[in-house]
Amino acid sequence: MQTEIITNREVNAVQIPSGDPFVLPAGTAVIITQTLGGSYTVATQSGLARIPSEDADALGIDPSDTTSTSTGGDSLPTDATPEDHIWNQLKQVFDPEIPVDIVNLGLVYDCSLEEKDGKKIANVKMTLTAPGCGMGPVIAADAQARIMTIEGIEDAHVDLVWDPPWNQDMISEEGKMKLGMV
Repeated sequence: MQTEIITNREVNAVQIPSGDPFVLPAGTAVIITQTLGGSYTVATQSGLARIPSEDADALGIDPSDTTSTSTGGDSLPTDATPEDHIWNQLKQVFDPEIPVDIVNLGLVYDCSLEEKDGKKIANVKMTLTAPGCGMGPVIAADAQARIMTIEGIEDAHVDLVWDPPWNQDMISEEGKMKLGMV
């Protein structure tokens, strides 16, 4: 059973699915529906909203307690390639409405690493489950931020593409299992 929480301070949030930023006032009743990928999806009387982990204290959550937003599985073998590290970080990015990472949802179409002017640059092409989803820039920014945590990567470009159009057949077996589709 989900418990209602009252925000203890004003907090910046992003409306789901429009992607519009707004401020949740102190004293707003919310229910946390998802805590994956370093953010909180909360249900409010006005609909769903996304709150970043750095504002967890507004929900009465200790921001130093990373277990509540941990996605796990982030250790790689010592011989992992830079590309392996990029894919691993992309598996830590979630659509705020779906409890499956963007890789297993089949949203990442291409991931490559290039060296330009002596700098390592990651290039990612991804899509969304629906072209009109306003959360696209937010999810792409999450992906870019995750990639930028990798030692040796100096820049990351995450481009939203619409061809081919996404469909449910693109979800991995692991993703289908998490969603109860198999």
